[in-house]
Amino acid sequence: MQLIVLGLNHKTAPVEVRERFNFTAERIEAILRRFRGSDFLSEAVLLSTCNRTEIYLVLDKPEEGLALIRHTLKHVSGDLYKQEYFYNLTGVNCVKHLFRVVSSLDSLVIGEGQILSQIKNAYSIARRQGMTCTFLNTLFHRAIAVGKRVRTETRIAYNSVSVSSAAVDLAIDILGDLSNTNVLIIGAGHMGELTARHLYDKGAKNIFVANRDQVKAKNLAAKCHGLPIRFQDFWGNASTADIIITSTGATHYIITKKGMEQILPQRKNKPLILIDIAVPRDVAPEVGKMEGVQLYNIDDLEDVVDTNKAMRSIEAETAEKIIEEEVLELKERLRYLSMRPVMLRLGDKMELMRQRVLKHAFVKMPDLSDKERHIVDLMTQRLTRKFLREPMIAMNTVAGTPSEELYRKMISDLFLLDKNEGDDLGNEKEYDYWN
Repeated sequence: MQLIVLGLNHKTAPVEVRERFNFTAERIEAILRRFRGSDFLSEAVLLSTCNRTEIYLVLDKPEEGLALIRHTLKHVSGDLYKQEYFYNLTGVNCVKHLFRVVSSLDSLVIGEGQILSQIKNAYSIARRQGMTCTFLNTLFHRAIAVGKRVRTETRIAYNSVSVSSAAVDLAIDILGDLSNTNVLIIGAGHMGELTARHLYDKGAKNIFVANRDQVKAKNLAAKCHGLPIRFQDFWGNASTADIIITSTGATHYIITKKGMEQILPQRKNKPLILIDIAVPRDVAPEVGKMEGVQLYNIDDLEDVVDTNKAMRSIEAETAEKIIEEEVLELKERLRYLSMRPVMLRLGDKMELMRQRVLKHAFVKMPDLSDKERHIVDLMTQRLTRKFLREPMIAMNTVAGTPSEELYRKMISDLFLLDKNEGDDLGNEKEYDYWN
């Protein structure tokens, strides 16, 4: 069995690629169902956020399993799947990567708080679909604890910059004072709410909120002392807006070149700043080429958050030490688990043999009292445990070492264990397990 993560993020793929691999909860469930019953993999968790999509896997047959995953990604994304966008980490490197992700060290904005809840949600979906077992349950429970520990023991999240606050800072860098600007926010979800609050805190007074759910638009507008508008009427406000910030969950462009062509004459050459922090994107790329329009997407925020990274470098170093400590601890735990299936099969077989022999013995000694039967039962249990003790110690010792495969084969052959049952971690050298 092999522990692997296959993924892409804001460092390896631009937003136009990431948005094709951004999956809703329903789509994630469908993909996991596609994996269920495969002979090549036994466990899977699919994490999908605006800046990353990652599949954590326990593969029974690594080469065939990865081929299945890549085929699935090609199927769901069309021809956009290209190997150069993806990274593939195994064993301890996979564990360390997940711990860095959950601690927000691998985020566009170091210290952001959303990733922990996003990982919890991804793990919850996988569990409901029956796609997690011993390995990923152990890994993700530990990862969530690590994320909490990093946020508790460091100040990495203190006064942290978020994607939404970075978008507002970008607007301030361009326009300066926001007190006299007209701001249109399209999307009243979590990102929209954070954006509205940052705008209000930075002095924006004229805030309009558009959302398909009018109740959500009204609630958000009330929080930032703004005005709600119907989603179908947002173009009217766009004609007078100085800034439009979009963060909807739409799967298609809501601001198109055709729509912009209709409102630009009404603006009389008044500049318009469009900041699109949605993935998939809300604004068609060609809109950014239109005269009088400045378009920024989530990738353009990287320069804004560079200051955030520098400010948190010391806290990040502390977090990295915590992660190294946690990786070593989990490594020892998973190291034992690598041989555990064989140990369980051996123990089960010995117990089955003990029960059979005991049954035949009791048939031949029908006059034994209950107390005597109990004594014989305990004696055979102790004999079995003593017999298994040395093989169990030996298997536990070689778990996660180059000798692991040899010992597993020897034990299976010697005791005629069913080679088609249970799990194993595979060739360590070939698949870089714990290297």
